[in-house]
Amino acid sequence: MNKDLSELETLASNTSLDITPTPAVKVLIVDDQEDARWILTNVMRQAGFVPIPAANGEDALISIQRHAPAVVLLDIGLPDMDGFEVLTRIKLIDKSIPVIMVTGNGKPYDAARAVRAGAWDYITKPFKNKDVLNTVRGALAEKAEKSQVRRILDTQRQADSLLHSMGTSASIKGIQREVELVARTTFSILVTGESGSGKELVSQAIHALSLRSDKPLVAVDCGAIAESLIESELFGHEKGSFTGAHQAKVGAFELADGGTIFLDEIGNLPLTMQGKLLRVLETRRVHRIGSTREKKVDFRVVAATNANLLSMVERREFREDLYHRLAEYSIRIPPLRERKEDLVFLTQRFLAQTNTELGKQVKGLSTTAWGIVQRYDWHGNARELRNHLRRAVLLCDHQDGLILPELLGMLDQRVQPVAPQLAPTIARSVLPQSDETQACPICDASNLPDEGPELSLKELVGRATAQVERAILLRVLAKSKGNKAQAARILRIDYKTMHTKLKVYEISATQFMKDAYKPEG
Repeated sequence: MNKDLSELETLASNTSLDITPTPAVKVLIVDDQEDARWILTNVMRQAGFVPIPAANGEDALISIQRHAPAVVLLDIGLPDMDGFEVLTRIKLIDKSIPVIMVTGNGKPYDAARAVRAGAWDYITKPFKNKDVLNTVRGALAEKAEKSQVRRILDTQRQADSLLHSMGTSASIKGIQREVELVARTTFSILVTGESGSGKELVSQAIHALSLRSDKPLVAVDCGAIAESLIESELFGHEKGSFTGAHQAKVGAFELADGGTIFLDEIGNLPLTMQGKLLRVLETRRVHRIGSTREKKVDFRVVAATNANLLSMVERREFREDLYHRLAEYSIRIPPLRERKEDLVFLTQRFLAQTNTELGKQVKGLSTTAWGIVQRYDWHGNARELRNHLRRAVLLCDHQDGLILPELLGMLDQRVQPVAPQLAPTIARSVLPQSDETQACPICDASNLPDEGPELSLKELVGRATAQVERAILLRVLAKSKGNKAQAARILRIDYKTMHTKLKVYEISATQFMKDAYKPEG
């Protein structure tokens, strides 16, 4: 037994320590030296903790998922994998678990590296029992404080998380209702929508409202991983199972045990892997590459795609049985061009975020710039809008803090022109002043109505948006003399949407028809 362990053993036998009883929480002790594990196990047990010993990194990762320890004491020198690699994988499983790194060399570089990698603290051998216990208790106290804050925030945000991030249109409210309906079920869910439309936000909301919200949400981008590596990423591999497999690897399904696995861009999954994925979804068992045994896993799957999987099924590019297994419930996210009523909300949100990020005070868009934003089709959806606005804020040096058309790149050359006969009408209803240096009133924070502190940003934006939308509908119906079909064509929306909006705003098209039937003369 070396000197360090001798000193540890002496400390462990010191019965004069004042060890205050501690609530029974699990402490994972990872050390390849049996004597060190025995000493730390006894110290933790005397303090009232439930010690869980592990001799290597692989056992530690298994214990993380099986026992869900509250804190980890992790030795840096392990036989099967580096302690820093174990730390990284623990953080992938559950980033809220505090990890205390333990080593016998006490190198300052290791201490700095441990903190950068996400360790809560770093202790060296030999150490005093009081120091170890105080470190563990400090980690637990901070974790409890953060958990309490997170629970409070989650409670406040879960009910309308999508409305805070995607908009307040009827489409987003409908998606929010669907998410709330299906989140607490065991259904596999397929989220469809164009790139940048918010599929990952919807998937995160499903997990946050599910019964698995306290377990990991593990995301895998099926389109960003080489075909030769996708099986290893999903199911893991054993050490030496193929060239380059220097260490064992836990796959995404094992990491998601108890929680949710999010398979992004599932349409890019190679056909050779689709059958293996189907088997895992049906059996709830994974088989690592190079392993002789299967492991039972408990997970909920949410998949997302910007492709038409049914068309891919017809072309035999995607398995029909896998499609039906994934799409027990489907949620479609409409593109931004189909819900342009969210443009005001998203524009204000992205401007506020970028102002904070860059330390700037851009107020909003000029009237002409806002007109360009409205008329552009945004094929890249909210992501494209955000990118253009971030660039514009960065470049904006207007004395009044306004974004001018030239800062929006080439958007003005790609937008559809407004119908000439309607341009003055829309300009009067949405953009009261045509001066280019005048901010668009609904994109300028200084023009928000003074409703008092009791109204939230979402409520203020929703109210302003509703006023503008109603004004536009009234003017377009007046122009079309109450012809709802013509009005829908002018506004580039379908007839059903037009009918729904008129009902919501209690607008009767008949009031505009009288002029159409006036006798001549």
